Amino acid sequence: MNTTASNDPDAETRLTFPDGFVWGSATSAFQIEGAAASDGKSPSIWDVFCRQEGAIADGSNGDVACDHYNRYADDVALIADLGLDAYRFSIAWSRVIPEGTGAVNAAGLDFYDRLTDALLDANVTPVPTLYHWDLPQALGARGGWLARDTAFAFAEYTDAVLERLGDRIDTWTTLNEPFVSANHGYVTGEHAPGHTSVAEGLTASHHLMLAHGLAGERIRSMAPDARLAIVINFTPLAPATESDADRIATHHRNNLENRWYSDPVGGLGYPADTVAHLEWDQAEVHDGDMALIAAPIDLLGINYYTREMVSDDDSYELPAGTPVNTMGWEIHPPTLGSLLREVDDRYDFPSILITENGAPMPDRIRKNGRIEDDDRLDYIRDHLVEVHRAIADGCPIEGYLVWSLFDNFEWAWGYAPRFGIVEVDFETQQRIPKKSAEWFSRAAITNGFTVPDRSPQRG
Repeated sequence: MNTTASNDPDAETRLTFPDGFVWGSATSAFQIEGAAASDGKSPSIWDVFCRQEGAIADGSNGDVACDHYNRYADDVALIADLGLDAYRFSIAWSRVIPEGTGAVNAAGLDFYDRLTDALLDANVTPVPTLYHWDLPQALGARGGWLARDTAFAFAEYTDAVLERLGDRIDTWTTLNEPFVSANHGYVTGEHAPGHTSVAEGLTASHHLMLAHGLAGERIRSMAPDARLAIVINFTPLAPATESDADRIATHHRNNLENRWYSDPVGGLGYPADTVAHLEWDQAEVHDGDMALIAAPIDLLGINYYTREMVSDDDSYELPAGTPVNTMGWEIHPPTLGSLLREVDDRYDFPSILITENGAPMPDRIRKNGRIEDDDRLDYIRDHLVEVHRAIADGCPIEGYLVWSLFDNFEWAWGYAPRFGIVEVDFETQQRIPKKSAEWFSRAAITNGFTVPDRSPQRG
């Protein structure tokens, strides 16, 4: 129900979300856990990548990060204090099976056992992701995602995790953002393992999707009452001009970045004209692979941050004054609403969860010891307005998880970008909720919030 005030210029509208709407936050193992060599954990490809000169903008690594491995109990208490319903985290494969295949490390699984129980005891739903980019280096040395065997190793790893945690988890997410794993890791080289080959990116993309399909089989078999999900990032694209070159470039980029992973999961296969455009012979695709990948899921996780304008010659620049975050990404909330409607129309998945949405901001203003991040608060609120509108239009959106709970290690950018609704002092590891956290907490507890009547319109 929405309650709108009068025509007063200061009037506000109350947006209330459906009963059961999930309010939560998200993190990933490598970005927050630290304890890089504790209790039998082996190096991941990111541990190795961080030690390559120039790979990380500030020369940092994930050795300590937010020290969540040692501070998880306090972190769970903070999540509960904020009144959040759910917490999305990832499981580090190299903690569970240090060599990628073979012996299971009980001590590594113990950590996720403790974390899961702590969350459940605090009435917070655990939402684990099995893979968030940190492949065991032992597998990386044997070809990583260029090797088909890695997908089968992922299924073996899934078995080990489900044997320990399967009795307490309602929703399992297989992969986080496979496009980033394949493209940034194997095409642009900006992420681990740092390769630069379009052909390798296509190979990695299929083996990642095969891993999803194989893990889905295991989840259906070992935890038949649990829901199966995958998390895909979407960056909606539009041509910078009406030229044929810009429109064609946009079409193929959209297929590669936004449909290459969701189309196969939705039973549509890889976009055929872009397969031809890239001259991919699909030698990696074996009989039965696509059916395995297209096995029905229960939930699609959507990560959304920004949109992009595409020019064939990469000459487009955002106009001066365009709202951006500290990483230079345009802030355009209406695009999220359009994306949600498009995804629902194209695939008709049973349910959608916003698994990541957030923004790095300057975080320079402090009052009474707290960061006054009104810009981040506005970003979250304005995107939630779009979520509310999409729900009203019939999109089956079950919740919103803000990225991120904490300031953390932001991959190739290091620690400079601050996405957290909770500040982390990396010298003392003190956690201090920002103004945005307090706002988000109130929204979660009351299942809604007020917005000025001049709030963003559809666009």
